[in-house]
Amino acid sequence: MLYWGDPRYHPVRRIRHALLLLALAVLAAGAAAQSAGRAEGVEVGKPSELRRLVPADRLEQAATQQYTALLRQAAAKGALAPDDHPQLVRLRAIGKRVIAQAARFNPQAAKWKWEINLIGSNQINAFCMPGGKIAFFTGILDRLKLTDDEVAAIMGHEVAHALLEHARERVAKSELTRLGVTIAAILAGDARYADAFNLGGALLSLKFSRDDETEADLVGLELAARAGFDPRAGVTLWQKMGAASKGAPPQWLSTHPAGSNRIKEIERQLPAVMPLYERSRAAAGR
Repeated sequence: MLYWGDPRYHPVRRIRHALLLLALAVLAAGAAAQSAGRAEGVEVGKPSELRRLVPADRLEQAATQQYTALLRQAAAKGALAPDDHPQLVRLRAIGKRVIAQAARFNPQAAKWKWEINLIGSNQINAFCMPGGKIAFFTGILDRLKLTDDEVAAIMGHEVAHALLEHARERVAKSELTRLGVTIAAILAGDARYADAFNLGGALLSLKFSRDDETEADLVGLELAARAGFDPRAGVTLWQKMGAASKGAPPQWLSTHPAGSNRIKEIERQLPAVMPLYERSRAAAGR
């Protein structure tokens, strides 16, 4: 058997071994850390410590660049809604209330430069990138005839992805693998792959796991409820999504759990968030 220090140990195996040890060390450090329990609201798992392999500020910078490019392209096509567009005014009003609850789940969110924009497109789609860059497409508003509570459910879901740093985790996992391939290629003498480690990737097309989507649903419910929006709208939202899919899920549903399953999970979590909703309404005199 060959050991790490043996000169005959293959370079690629060395890299794989090192990456495995790095990942295990990060996970162990996260498992050892103590976290304060939450007295009320939904329960979600601790974020993966692998996300720490990707600097948050660099990922947010990459997200801002991609978001700016998207807005520039939309503006060039006349598809970027002006500030006084009624639907954009509505989105920003809802978003202001949801975002006010964000720091509860991620203290760094208080420092983010939040943006909300509306893009003219028939797509049933919306997203929130790292650093709080939000975009809705007109298709999701017009085709689903969304109420304010349903918009808040979507807004909360997408904001939750950013707060829970799901993109950072997904990028970390993909870049960890890519880094191993890159270093192995360099050691093998093939410099063509030296630039393969590209932080951020295509954030606009990043797909989350089903577990990530479920977590975003739950945190989104709480964000909406604390903002004074009825969390029961999560049920009607997914009923509308199911009707719109017609056997082929829209882009926004690409890797999401089946509609019936997520509706059941939302209904199961409603007792945890309805008191927050009622308290918010009472405080606002609604």
